[in-house]
Amino acid sequence: MDIRECVAVLTGAGSGIGRALAQALAEQGCHLALVDIDPARLQETAEQARHQGVVVSEHPLDVADRQAVAALPEQVLARHGRVDLLINNAGVALGGTFEQVTVENFDWLMAINFDAVVCMTRAFLPLLRQRPVARIVNLSSLFGLVTPAGQTAYCASKFAVRGFSNALRLELRGGPVGVTVVHPGGIATAIATSARVPEGLCEAEREQRMRRTEKLLRMPPAKAAQIILDGIRRDRERVIVGKDALILSWLERLMPVNYWRLLPGIDKA
Repeated sequence: MDIRECVAVLTGAGSGIGRALAQALAEQGCHLALVDIDPARLQETAEQARHQGVVVSEHPLDVADRQAVAALPEQVLARHGRVDLLINNAGVALGGTFEQVTVENFDWLMAINFDAVVCMTRAFLPLLRQRPVARIVNLSSLFGLVTPAGQTAYCASKFAVRGFSNALRLELRGGPVGVTVVHPGGIATAIATSARVPEGLCEAEREQRMRRTEKLLRMPPAKAAQIILDGIRRDRERVIVGKDALILSWLERLMPVNYWRLLPGIDKA
């Protein structure tokens, strides 16, 4: 896929991988419709991208708001006239075992990490079908490949993104719209450190979890964005980002049930 002069819709553009992707796409001449729940951060990303001379529109909204998502295609068309690329990047994290996580928090995470991917895809697929070449890029996670304890909700959402993407790809095969699913490993963003945690945890345990998580976040978002962008250009169906994700993906294939025995502490990540 040649992304020069394409129009990309990108969610979660206000920070982390989303902001890095916006910058990388803009540098390649891709016009952007940027989406984020935080208007201030969204504006910062948009201003950075405009320095590359591309057309950028800002769309502050909550991707869990189905009515707002349904109205978004018309807004993007009014500004850009078409859509070639949809990148569902927005996501949140939630730590805790299944019994620790409340129903409200579980539903909150699923609404953003999975339901929003489905709603955005439903909203923009008709526009993507009108293009000679188009692509949907859905960000899953390393935890869409492996399942550590203490990540029940997050794993459920990211495995759902993986399954949805793989099945949708087969349904769209033979047409102009391709589907890529991305599995980032430990990327140095704020998603993990800003994750919700179960109520009732003492401050010491919260800090211990934070330190343990921060040790796993190593790859700069800009490097992750370049790997993802390369996968888009090559029409890759699956993109694994980071050596940690690559190693664990192979371990899971070789030992789909018992891989965790080789990784002390993964069930506490």
